[in-house]
Amino acid sequence: MPENKNRQFLDFEKPIKDLFDDIEKTRQMAEKNSKVDVSGLIADLEKQVIDKRREITENLTSWQKVQLSRHPDRPYTLKYIEKMTTNFVELHGDRNVRDDKAMVGGFAQLEGETVMFIGQQKGINTKMRQLRNFGMANPEGYRKALRLMRLAEKFNKPIVTLIDTPGAYPGLEAEERGQGEAIARNIYEMMRLKVPVICVVIGEGASGGALGIGVGDRVFMLQNSWYTVISPENCSSILWRSWAQKEKAAEELKLTPDHMHRFGLVDRIVPEPEGGAHWDYDQSAANLKEVLIETLKELKQVPAEERVRLRIEKFNKMGFWDELPV
Repeated sequence: MPENKNRQFLDFEKPIKDLFDDIEKTRQMAEKNSKVDVSGLIADLEKQVIDKRREITENLTSWQKVQLSRHPDRPYTLKYIEKMTTNFVELHGDRNVRDDKAMVGGFAQLEGETVMFIGQQKGINTKMRQLRNFGMANPEGYRKALRLMRLAEKFNKPIVTLIDTPGAYPGLEAEERGQGEAIARNIYEMMRLKVPVICVVIGEGASGGALGIGVGDRVFMLQNSWYTVISPENCSSILWRSWAQKEKAAEELKLTPDHMHRFGLVDRIVPEPEGGAHWDYDQSAANLKEVLIETLKELKQVPAEERVRLRIEKFNKMGFWDELPV
């Protein structure tokens, strides 16, 4: 978690920022006059911070959840792997074009069990964001992910995917190298994997970029994440020719975890610390780790062929529609 002085705040987090400013001023006052005991005042302000975080979390709009999912201090895939696992060995390359830095993966120990972790990785600063292409994978990223899934299947190891992307990279060169085919191939192959597969939306889950590693026996979402076919900004630009309606678009897209769970598109919502995952990396990772361990134990009790059948059936049932009489 970032230090107080480096912490960044969203516009609706301003009341929390004001409390932090008060804490800092109180500490500076104590440094100037060592005879003044401010410990009680600081403790009271810190309690107010926790209360305010809880209050804000309980009353978030869909757009605010989108903003939280993009919070610059939010933990990304590698941070979750670091906090949840031991002995992580990252594997590189698709054995065809290159190593896509926007997609990471490798074996790690989760409570003594070897698990293949795969996910999109955003950068933690400007230089790293450019290196990671802002979490937008090219076709070789999805082909790397598929290579690692097949490797896990070969050694009978479960797979966990961590989804956090604004979408697959939309550049011309990505299309020339088969972006659509790579994502479609992953969806097809993930349906048939004989090992347990758990998919978790930890931040942004946009379009085919998310679906390319989003097919599993269980699909979870963190409390302040979103999952839909298009971002609110792009939806607004298509429908209203402007980004000005992005908040309305976020509401209409029904992209938040509660909507996704109600529609049957995800199986469970994983709680985050009060105020969002960016406030407590350890607690956020611990919450997810507990759910992963519990779910893996459950899935391992099901025979492989039955898991595949249930997985296919699960996705075939998604969606609802009305048929007009002829």
